[in-house]
Amino acid sequence: MSANSPDAPRTVEVVLVKSGRTKIRYPAELLADDGTRVTVRAPWAGEGVRDFGFVRFEPGDVFTEYYWRDRWYAVKEVRDAEGVRKGWYCDITRPATLSGGELVVEDLDLDLWRSADGTDVLRLDEDEFAASGLATTDPRAATAAQNALDTLELLAREVDFEALLA
Repeated sequence: MSANSPDAPRTVEVVLVKSGRTKIRYPAELLADDGTRVTVRAPWAGEGVRDFGFVRFEPGDVFTEYYWRDRWYAVKEVRDAEGVRKGWYCDITRPATLSGGELVVEDLDLDLWRSADGTDVLRLDEDEFAASGLATTDPRAATAAQNALDTLELLAREVDFEALLA
């Protein structure tokens, strides 16, 4: 289904699930859906400012989010209120599902940050991932998550990282 088709919803509800519970849900504008990748745009949906030390997410920020039905990650381009790119926040997730106007994504704790200029690439939350117990409860998913993080890190260190999103 294309985002331009007359029967396509113009908005979807993004539902981020973590450890079996809904962590956050927010409306997003559906930009594209080619059957494999879903692209949405939404304002920062968090409460107030979230300062990670390497980037601040704050009201006015806009996220263009790329979700795949066949990949174990999501990539979110982050821009400030003036449209200046801050970078890309990447979540390691199970493949996304879109049904009935809900885009559901299960967060697997691992994350990656790539700064706008590509000089900083940071693996995040590996301790949370280890503590989650996924390696014991679902070894296949744990391996897929770790492989996805490795793949994303390699891509993020390349000059043409943005080709992934074209």
